[in-house]
Amino acid sequence: MSKVIGIEYTLKDAKTGEQLDTNVGQSPLEFISGKGQIIPGLESKLIEMSANEEADVLVQPVDAYGEYNEEAIQVLPKEQFAGIELVEGMSLYGNGEHGETVQVVVKSFTDADVTIDYNHPMAGRTLMFSVAILSLRDATEEEVQTGVVGGMAAMGGGCCGGGGHSHGGGSCGTEDKGHDHGHGHSHGGCGCH
Repeated sequence: MSKVIGIEYTLKDAKTGEQLDTNVGQSPLEFISGKGQIIPGLESKLIEMSANEEADVLVQPVDAYGEYNEEAIQVLPKEQFAGIELVEGMSLYGNGEHGETVQVVVKSFTDADVTIDYNHPMAGRTLMFSVAILSLRDATEEEVQTGVVGGMAAMGGGCCGGGGHSHGGGSCGTEDKGHDHGHGHSHGGCGCH
């Protein structure tokens, strides 16, 4: 049975101790277990926990955002970025090989070329989550079908009419709080396709 789990977390780089993200003092991050909405290494530990339980969860790169892949760096002509004020380290979104939305990071640029990195910004990092389970309940059938906590009501009530929904209370591993950067916390469809 899928569960709706609400957590409070602080995320750190396990090797450096650098704090990467937190939702402490904000809304809990809620997700539906078994839907791939959070990284597998964290979810596998959370589903074993009980309400009001706290734990430190160490997640290796393979169970988070993958190992860093040097082959995921690409140099493109700068004219492909016309109209964009480029800054080293900025994130951009584009289409991957199969039409999926991908996030890339601008590593560097010259007057002629832009070097972009298709690796997730946290690829290769071992992550330490300090988590507390704030809420835990069975997911409704509608939540399981839509993949959205709160079901259709949370999506604006209607099916197949857009109804984008984003969990603004936490981003579970991003530096830009309240924005989805490919971590699975934003749901733009109704699941009826």
